[in-house]
Amino acid sequence: MLMTPGPTAVPPRVRDRLSDPMPNPDIEAEFYELYDGVCEKLQQVYDTDDDVIVMGGEGILGLEAAIASTVAPGDDVLCLSNGLYGDGFAEFVENYGGEATLVGADYTDALDVDGVEKALNESDYKVATMVHCETPTGTLNDIEPVLERLHDHDVLTIVDAVSSLGGTSVPSEYIDINLGASQKAFSSPPGLTTMAVSDRAWDVAEARDSNSLYTNILPWRDTSEGFPYTHLGANVAALDESLSMLLEEGIESVYDRHEAAAAHCRERGAELGLDLYPDRERSAPTVTAFHLPGEAKEVQQELDDEHDIVLATGLADLADDILRVGHMGYNAEVENVDRVMDALESVLK
Repeated sequence: MLMTPGPTAVPPRVRDRLSDPMPNPDIEAEFYELYDGVCEKLQQVYDTDDDVIVMGGEGILGLEAAIASTVAPGDDVLCLSNGLYGDGFAEFVENYGGEATLVGADYTDALDVDGVEKALNESDYKVATMVHCETPTGTLNDIEPVLERLHDHDVLTIVDAVSSLGGTSVPSEYIDINLGASQKAFSSPPGLTTMAVSDRAWDVAEARDSNSLYTNILPWRDTSEGFPYTHLGANVAALDESLSMLLEEGIESVYDRHEAAAAHCRERGAELGLDLYPDRERSAPTVTAFHLPGEAKEVQQELDDEHDIVLATGLADLADDILRVGHMGYNAEVENVDRVMDALESVLK
């Protein structure tokens, strides 16, 4: 049983769609119609009228492409972080010659809104980056207050919503580039980056005129005459099916299902005496991170060996301190959580 916070288990209906004959994405109009339909469905999930594009590449492609397409050498970029992927945005900025100012917070703390306000009053920033859900620590950030301040200062905003989109509401009003991916709450195979792009973001990308192809969003603005490279046909069809399932259920019902699974997971964890990382207030509806200092890898292995349940540990310095239950997408069911927690109780005893 796969209960990781991405890639997630792929439902039978989506697996069946993968086996269908696929139109040639370079030639046949049928594929262009499929792609356009996927983008329209994604607009409903993003709750936006902005353009939505789907690039061929795992979710990290979206993070890098957003920076490569908008940040020119010497540009000042404000990077907000309280986690691994927030820190990673600053690295991308520097890789492309930008000047990154990191407003960081401890991984168990909220984003530093006061630090953002101070930074905005001290310098002019072209772009700002942040993460909605920090998957490695199971943290859901309250990004609305930050987005409002950035909007007031006319700063272009880039948000990594890869692990929240489709599982909980993402405040899209002031986001210029809103990033998602196929393998998280959509429960589709890895391989696709999704991106909602505002008119202002397109204008900045036009002015940037990146010399890259694969990490440049501009060729995706109008794909009526062809894609910049052969698209991943089966992956696009699978994502189409995943989105259909989500919209048929109803987006609010999907969010409620994730909240219920998350709440149940944390209640069961409390009964076992497990601490959350971070606290309950900042824990994401899509993933629960339990704090097991020095024990996470051993417990992960025992769950796999003895119960055929695959969970994820933390990353980097927290690799052996955090055990993560991915109740996202297809797996966001109370029954699945109970199976995981029953097994975890057995292992911990």
